[in-house]
Amino acid sequence: NQLKRLAGYISPYKGQMAIVLFLMLSASALGMLIPRFFMSVMDDCIPAKDMQGIWKYVIYTAIIALYICISLRTKIKLMTRVGQNIVHDLRYDIFKHLQELPFSYYDDRPHGKIQVRVVNYVNNLSDLLSNGIINTVTDLCNLFFILFFMLSIDVKLTLICLCGLPVLIGVIIFIKKRQRRAWQIQSNKQSNLNAYIAESINGIRVTQAFVREEENRGIFNRLSDGYREAWMRAVKYNFIMGPSVDIISAVTTSFIYVLGISWMDDAASGITVGVLIAFTAYISRFWQPINTLASFYNSLLTAISYLERIFETIDEPVRIKDKEGAKEMPPIQGKVEFKDVTFSYEEGVEILKKVNFTAEKGQTVAIVGPTGAGKTTIVNLLSRFYNVDSGEVLIDGINIEDVTIRSLRTQMGVMMQDSFIFGGTIMDNIRYGNKEVSDESVIRAAKTVCAHDFITG
Repeated sequence: NQLKRLAGYISPYKGQMAIVLFLMLSASALGMLIPRFFMSVMDDCIPAKDMQGIWKYVIYTAIIALYICISLRTKIKLMTRVGQNIVHDLRYDIFKHLQELPFSYYDDRPHGKIQVRVVNYVNNLSDLLSNGIINTVTDLCNLFFILFFMLSIDVKLTLICLCGLPVLIGVIIFIKKRQRRAWQIQSNKQSNLNAYIAESINGIRVTQAFVREEENRGIFNRLSDGYREAWMRAVKYNFIMGPSVDIISAVTTSFIYVLGISWMDDAASGITVGVLIAFTAYISRFWQPINTLASFYNSLLTAISYLERIFETIDEPVRIKDKEGAKEMPPIQGKVEFKDVTFSYEEGVEILKKVNFTAEKGQTVAIVGPTGAGKTTIVNLLSRFYNVDSGEVLIDGINIEDVTIRSLRTQMGVMMQDSFIFGGTIMDNIRYGNKEVSDESVIRAAKTVCAHDFITG
């Protein structure tokens, strides 16, 4: 399912990918001719002392090598751009969705865990998208090209080479589920570590005020050790594939050398020095794409664990949104009413229960109570950062759930309990909610709240 959804991000770039695929396949097909040239040189040109024939094959080889270089350069340039565009689209979608999620989503999730999905997990897909897909398709086609040329040279030697494939399939079956589970655990450990780092940086003043540095170092050390051990377990399975392919390749190549040389004494076998040289060249090329496919398989399993987290975030439902038929909020006059409002952050734990009050236009109202009584909650409900469980919140007699969120909040002025300063100038921060406000209006607002003197001083 994750790969199908990822294909939706790849689809807009299929034209560029098709060009790259054509170039790489044609370059690979032409490259397969080079061992045949070597065979002809060894078996025909050298015994006949045909220098003209040798130079002919040298020129052919040089032309093919030049075409391969041009194709490879084009592939790197185009696929790097395509891969980064896909990464950008994916990161934009997850960030856009995060902007729309309600406060309740952020209440029970460490910010570090959210950040790692937007940055780290998406970045980890970059190489897969830039190189992995095209390389996999190209190498898969290369296998068929190589098999064709190997069979055209000698069927018996080809069958010996293929004897290693069942062993490799057994290795893949053995590690498949273990590897995916290991990378899922690793991604969870990474999220936990990033979440704790973000929490520690945000709370550094409290940490130092209560002299908690040593305890925090211990917690960090345990989380970091857990991440390291999870990564080591996951990467262990990755490292099984490469050596397995190399060992199988070495064993089958050895058999081909031994049998090929022994069969050379039999003229009826048709095996010559040129045949053996060409065939061993094809063997190395045969196992090279298999090694690349094995690496892609490792990357794919890792990517799936990251994609699960990314799409899990994108699929998070937006619970606070405009209902169907919502209208624009008229210019607010200022009358506020709470009618039988009941609200809870967690199901069954009511913060407000059947709350009723009215604040008239122009009236200043102070809500007083102990910590946890619901003072901030009332303000949050008024701006519709949360939906009420039951009852109504009315402004000028209009239920705020009947109007668009944007038309409501653009007319509200809220001083948050915890202030936050964005990057940029003080003037940028004051006009954050309305970029069209003039400098004079910003200065007037700063003077109204008695901030102008210390800003300019």
